[in-house]
Amino acid sequence: MADEPLGPPEVYGRDRFFVALTLMGESDDATHARLGALTAAGHPVVRLELEDRYDLGQEFFRWEFATAAAGAILGINAFDQPNVAESKQNTKEVLAGKQPPAPPATAAELDQFLTAIKPGDYLALMAYLPPTPENDRRLAAVRANLRERLKVATTLGYGPRFLHSTGQLHKGGPPVGHFLQITERAAQDVSIPGAPYTFGQLEAAQAEGDLRALRGRGRPAIRIDGLPPLER
Repeated sequence: MADEPLGPPEVYGRDRFFVALTLMGESDDATHARLGALTAAGHPVVRLELEDRYDLGQEFFRWEFATAAAGAILGINAFDQPNVAESKQNTKEVLAGKQPPAPPATAAELDQFLTAIKPGDYLALMAYLPPTPENDRRLAAVRANLRERLKVATTLGYGPRFLHSTGQLHKGGPPVGHFLQITERAAQDVSIPGAPYTFGQLEAAQAEGDLRALRGRGRPAIRIDGLPPLER
């Protein structure tokens, strides 16, 4: 789970596997202490020490090879994205005005959505927000809050760019994901030359298209407008 802050053992379920990449000669006592606590609690922890920063190239190869091997065992092409096209087609239909967008979830629906998450599941935060430092901070706080409350793995991605990375996992992966889409109206919108819609309308259509694709595959997915209800 990329960029998920390292927490104490009690916030993790039994579905976690930790890999720590460290640079020789550099020490982070706080991180080492937390990794030690995870090991003592029985969580699997692997530590890989890099001689220098150029060893990152080696790590790219290591994990790409591991991904290919795991894909062969599972009988899938781990580098394909067959389900991404579903969201694209839905986006076209939204822009064409064929179906109205789904309304945002109510507070009661959000509570019901979160209550349904159980151990072994994961929660995906899909933020159709400007990728600013302030939103980074706010989303990280929401993510940490929900992980501590629910004790499940969390992912976080800015839309629509995550559609070509974790978007395939969301729709074509194991049916254990719960998907929380966070949107807000663009403060400043810009027209797209030659198109009858703006960039803000396009992004909103992409969000709606992906929401429909997830629901069409039976994935629990809801939308909320803005972050405040989850920051508290």
